[in-house]
Amino acid sequence: MAGTPGKVGLVFVSHSTKIAEGLVELAGQMAGSTTLVAAGGTDDGGIGTSFDKVSAAVSEADSGHGVAVLCDLGSAILTAETALDFLDEEVQSRVRIVDAPLVEGGVAAAVAAESGATLDEVVTAARSAAGELAEPAQESDAGAGANAAVPVFEEPATASGTPSRTVTIVNRDGLHARPAAEFVKLASTFGQKVTVNGKDAKSLLGIMSMGLVKGATVEIASTDPAAGDAVDALADLVESGFGEE
Repeated sequence: MAGTPGKVGLVFVSHSTKIAEGLVELAGQMAGSTTLVAAGGTDDGGIGTSFDKVSAAVSEADSGHGVAVLCDLGSAILTAETALDFLDEEVQSRVRIVDAPLVEGGVAAAVAAESGATLDEVVTAARSAAGELAEPAQESDAGAGANAAVPVFEEPATASGTPSRTVTIVNRDGLHARPAAEFVKLASTFGQKVTVNGKDAKSLLGIMSMGLVKGATVEIASTDPAAGDAVDALADLVESGFGEE
């Protein structure tokens, strides 16, 4: 059995070898110990998909904990489904073809898998990408002026006695992919729900969609009085700069 013991593996099926390999490289920056396998292109390196490549990729990613397969276009899904049909029933039971955006869903799924999530949780993380992408953009009353790229947030209201801390993003490049992934992985270690300016702290795409730049002020909060440790840990991580200069 291959894959990373105790973790869900991921397979990226694309019509392009470069797209699949690039997604492995991208997601690997945030999920370094998770098995991510590219299954892109035809057997001879052309544009298309390969039954043999997908079958081999699933075997490589399978640790016995589950495999999530994400695809780019309809025929890639057909190839993945055909490959799944030829697997042993035991293996079939722990392989899921996920209907989610390949890049955004793949990254979200990789971060979830890295945190030790179950197959169902990894699939849910991948599918959440579709909801985040469909969310309408919020425009400020000022219109599309020179400051339009700087996000404006309303601080979420928290009940008296519930934990909340306001912190400032100190990273030079803001809360980009790597620190956002670290933030989400830490949030996922706590059972309580915590929010960042109203967004779920366990949602990678939700965090990244806010475009938090250096100097942005965020409120990390929870309506659960028992979430004090979670709020403090996440706030401390932001204030530390995630180890970046």
